[in-house]
Amino acid sequence: MKKTLALFAILSTTLCRLVFAQESPPTAEEVMRLVRLSYALQDHKLSGALRDSDSGKEEPFALAMTQQVIRFRFENPAQIVHLDLTTSPPTLRETKPGAAANVPLERYGENVRGFQLNYEDLSLRFIEWPNPKILGEEGIGGGQKAWKVRVVTPDGKGPYGTVDMWVHQGSGGMAKMEGWDKQGNLIKRFQIRSVQKVGDAHIPKEMRIETFEQNGKKIVGRTYMTFDKPEKN
Repeated sequence: MKKTLALFAILSTTLCRLVFAQESPPTAEEVMRLVRLSYALQDHKLSGALRDSDSGKEEPFALAMTQQVIRFRFENPAQIVHLDLTTSPPTLRETKPGAAANVPLERYGENVRGFQLNYEDLSLRFIEWPNPKILGEEGIGGGQKAWKVRVVTPDGKGPYGTVDMWVHQGSGGMAKMEGWDKQGNLIKRFQIRSVQKVGDAHIPKEMRIETFEQNGKKIVGRTYMTFDKPEKN
């Protein structure tokens, strides 16, 4: 498996270089393929914490990313949320003491553990939505550039009608995301605030998650997701 992941990583890096070195801009489908690869090829174990900006509430978690499965583990009460990226769309499953089941779409708008993070966010369902469109190129700080890509829900389910993603041109990773409801109101923003390098991989160190009301004019909740330096599987 290690050799397979290493080979995929080489192919992903090569593809990324080819896509962004070509004279004409990449297509939106090519960019989103890189986003999916950037998640599928992760092979790390991390520990971290969720922290609510207003209340100061903090909750630790363990995160395993291996074999195209992303798994969040919480304690007190025990809960595991795992995302299987081998299916299309990815399958989100929840395990609690005495019960395990796929998370139904009706619950995708619910917050996880009372933080500004919902099951739709964990599902990454939107990276599979069809007909993505590139809106342009934008700077994301530190001299880095990203393609801005928009996708629209094909089924009208879940909390987001439209999702905008800023895809880092060097790695294919998602640097920022904004979720809009079906009426076109901004309701969620994710932003990677710092990263850490582990080998050849860039892993988030801190992510800020903001929830909005009044068409994106009022922040009503802010959660920080922080990660310790990961250990290699």
